[in-house]
Amino acid sequence: ELTIILEGKVTAAKKKSVLDTLEKSIKMLEGSLQKAEDWGVKEMFHEIKKEKEGLYLHMPFELNAKSIKSLEIKLKAMENVLRYLIIKSE
Repeated sequence: ELTIILEGKVTAAKKKSVLDTLEKSIKMLEGSLQKAEDWGVKEMFHEIKKEKEGLYLHMPFELNAKSIKSLEIKLKAMENVLRYLIIKSE
């Protein structure tokens, strides 16, 4: 599962662009992405990159464990992504 925090003032177009990029990246790594859940804009306890609010998105996905590092590299390079968390679900 992947949860990302985007800048709180991100536009709908940039949000769609991030989701499309993630979907293409996961498919290129021979994985599959399920429907993204928009958890909405929330105030963060600590500022991240001078942002006080973040848009939270949660996406269950399936991917080979060896490909996770490649996905993390892509996430780090995306400018609108403030933070991400990848966890293994049972």
